[in-house]
Amino acid sequence: MPFFNGLQTVNITLSPQPGANYIKIADEFYKRLEEVKKSNKSDIEFAVPIDNTKTIRRALLEVRETIFISFALVVLVIFFFFRNWLIAIRPLIDIPISLIATFFIMYMAGFSINVLTLLAIVLATGLVVDDGIVVTENIFRKLEEGLPLKQAAREGSREIFFAVVSTSITLAVVFMPVIFLQGFIGSLFKEFGVVIAGAVLVSAFVSLTITPVLNVYLSRKDGRQGSFYEKTEPFFKGMELGYKNLLVKFLKIRWMAWVIVLACVVIIVAIGSNIQSELAPIEDKGAIRVNLSGQEGISYEETKGNFFKVVSLIQDSVPEHAFTFGSVPGWGGGGSSVSSRVGFVPIANRNRTQSEIVIDLNKKFKKFKDVRVFSIEEQTISVGLMSRGSLPVQFIIQNLDFDKLHAAIPKFLEAARKDKTFQNVDVNLKFTKPEFDLTIDRMRARDLGLNTADISQALQSAFSGARSAYFVMNDRQYEVITQVKRSDRSKPTDINKLYIRNSRGESIPISTVLKLEENSNPPTLYHYNRFNAATISASLAEGKTIGDGVNTMNRISKEVLDESFQTSLSGPSRDFQESSSNISYALFLALILIYLVLAAQFESFKDPFIIMITVPLAIAGALICLWLFGQTLNIFSEIGIIMLIGLVTKNGILIVEFANKKREKGLAIRDAVLEAAAQRFRPILMTSLATALGALPIAISLGAAATSRKPLGTVVVGGLLFSLVLTLFVIPAVYTYVSSKHKRVID
Repeated sequence: MPFFNGLQTVNITLSPQPGANYIKIADEFYKRLEEVKKSNKSDIEFAVPIDNTKTIRRALLEVRETIFISFALVVLVIFFFFRNWLIAIRPLIDIPISLIATFFIMYMAGFSINVLTLLAIVLATGLVVDDGIVVTENIFRKLEEGLPLKQAAREGSREIFFAVVSTSITLAVVFMPVIFLQGFIGSLFKEFGVVIAGAVLVSAFVSLTITPVLNVYLSRKDGRQGSFYEKTEPFFKGMELGYKNLLVKFLKIRWMAWVIVLACVVIIVAIGSNIQSELAPIEDKGAIRVNLSGQEGISYEETKGNFFKVVSLIQDSVPEHAFTFGSVPGWGGGGSSVSSRVGFVPIANRNRTQSEIVIDLNKKFKKFKDVRVFSIEEQTISVGLMSRGSLPVQFIIQNLDFDKLHAAIPKFLEAARKDKTFQNVDVNLKFTKPEFDLTIDRMRARDLGLNTADISQALQSAFSGARSAYFVMNDRQYEVITQVKRSDRSKPTDINKLYIRNSRGESIPISTVLKLEENSNPPTLYHYNRFNAATISASLAEGKTIGDGVNTMNRISKEVLDESFQTSLSGPSRDFQESSSNISYALFLALILIYLVLAAQFESFKDPFIIMITVPLAIAGALICLWLFGQTLNIFSEIGIIMLIGLVTKNGILIVEFANKKREKGLAIRDAVLEAAAQRFRPILMTSLATALGALPIAISLGAAATSRKPLGTVVVGGLLFSLVLTLFVIPAVYTYVSSKHKRVID
């Protein structure tokens, strides 16, 4: 029976078909609900306690706001470096063209506008101007050398053509493994990867075709700049000269580059092995689940009474409480369990977060001694309905021998309950269901003129409540149920009151041929992969993650279980394990693909190695930022790291490609890389800051629905800025050690 705020209700659930639009369905539902309310003439009241589209709408609104903030920051970065508003507003043309083409790609691929595709659009806002910035800066450099405007646009774009194509293909290739991942990770991030890859490739085309033309039309015909540009240019010239001088000094101790790379590898190992990991950060959805389980065999009235006590405690002690909705008995549970959801007022009207309320409630629920009550936050990402509302840690132990499984469960539970990683540890295989085993003495029954069929029929007629016939009265049909009076079936020993007539017509007490033995067994037997199985479930202590829980369960299993046992994961824990293995595979494959693509483009195996040195620098920066800001390694931060690999290689490509051109003109290795790094300093700085500031609104998002996106933004911003500083010195130094031979080319 469902209850809403203590009142009996009839509930209706809308479950969208796969691929359906949740927002449209919700809008149509509310429209029809209003029509029903207008036609309602009775005292029936309508309420919508649970609406999952509210979280979706809130997330979409926050992402839309983030897009505009990112756009404004990118424009400011471009103006800061070019000091020309006509050039600064060029993204007003570049970005819409690239994004409109990206939306066309989404349409052709059958994608919808959702949180992940909009998140990709936010990141693309900073990425699509990168190539345009590089082309524009090179054109400006040609203008400063005295070339006419159109010739500067032509020569500048031609000179930078290879670098733009290389960087764009590299970034697009990074997402190839993500697009083809199997499982829910592939389904989740396929659209994200396609959108970003599509946006980057389109932006490369725009930057090599439309951008040079725009620079011709938006620049002064005489090639001169405004007074503000002339006054501030010495600062930028000085910045370039200062960098060049520092690089000259660093190249004198170029061996330090290898020390820096090794230090970054050590940082990756140290932080990566100790940082907490989880599937995805828990978002504040404004609702939690509260589960109650009592002793096996208690009555419906007792279960309902316990539920109302819990509801009363929540209403009295949680001022943020908005509603309580539950079912007695619980959905899919036994007769002694209750499943319920507790909703809160909007986060803007609360002083506490959802997590803080859950921690407080779990402490108060300990006062209930006869029942187990615990609250659960729903997982941000879940596969199937059961994962969403289940406890985060689900550890399965299996054995062919049921007795060994029975003996191991108490030891495992004791070890798990002692560990500070968990709270509310439970197992689904409980030996708590009270039973009476009835054993018929066949020899004595035969001597008394009875058979087992007579005894079974007597027991069934007295206690089963089976339907034996129908009768009609007042034009209504009623069932005839055979059963003894309530007073004669309230205790198990009442069975002994029965008498059975034997073949000779004598009444024989059933107690003379029946033996009663009290026992307890599991209400349900569980199997997993054809093994006898039991699932140990646990919620996590404050400050712990699913990764901590899974590691602890694995450690306990090694200590408690022998070699005949097998273990596995279920629910959110299985999702976490699957995501970790899939992302690791995608990361490894992305590195190989980038190296092969760069090797094909540079026609060398050495130059790609130099460029790939940027990867450990960036990953170290990303992990340092996650650690400093108290964030976890999850699917969003891991996808951010994969994306970061493609982003940071762009800086290495710009330096290495220009250094190769300088060497082809006859410069020595050291002079060539010094000149290339100095010339590419400003575009590298601009593109890195544009991308970082484009992702900054994601990293500092304050909305409740932004919790899961923050790690991605943190990884991109932190990794880019950290690697930017090191790349400007490490790549030129490594180039002097590893670069390929280049023949001098005479024009």
